[in-house]
Amino acid sequence: MLLSRRRIFLVRHGETDWNLAGRLQGGQDIPLNDLGREQAARAARVVERLSGNPSGLAYVASPLGRTTQTMGILRAQLGLPPDDFRRDDRLKEITFGRWEGFSWPELRRRDPVGMLTRDADPWHFVPPGGENYVMLTSRVMEAVGDIVEDSVVVTHGGVVRAMLHAFAGMPQAEAADLPVRQGAVYLIEDGAFELAVA
Repeated sequence: MLLSRRRIFLVRHGETDWNLAGRLQGGQDIPLNDLGREQAARAARVVERLSGNPSGLAYVASPLGRTTQTMGILRAQLGLPPDDFRRDDRLKEITFGRWEGFSWPELRRRDPVGMLTRDADPWHFVPPGGENYVMLTSRVMEAVGDIVEDSVVVTHGGVVRAMLHAFAGMPQAEAADLPVRQGAVYLIEDGAFELAVA
């Protein structure tokens, strides 16, 4: 599915202490740390460089604190009102259910059978009480359907993976375990993506 000539400047939120510790955040509302705030400011410079006219873009974010903080910092750096952007629940992170708060090594010890099942098919695996990438992609596609102009979208690693699969053709197995950079911008345009950093 193409974006009908829309450009999406896709930004993963800046780092949190849970990112630093390798913990699955999912729906948990963890704030940015100092590096995360710096990454948000750097992302603003990338958006400005790539777009040429950041004031002409639309802005939408997941409503979780780490994404709204990132968007507020990004907009302030661009000289725009920090809180003047749309929030969309459908852009929240993939839900890990009862796995949230744990790191991958901890989960290998606590739920070895579940981890083996996930390893075999990470795109379709549903963590206990959570969702898989098929479910995530479905809600993200609904959200993107409401984006009708060039837009900055601040969201989460899982959502970036889903969008790179849906709009840039990245294979499911590759997308599911893609390391998504913080402080970078993934420009999606014409069925392809470009990764840009400050």
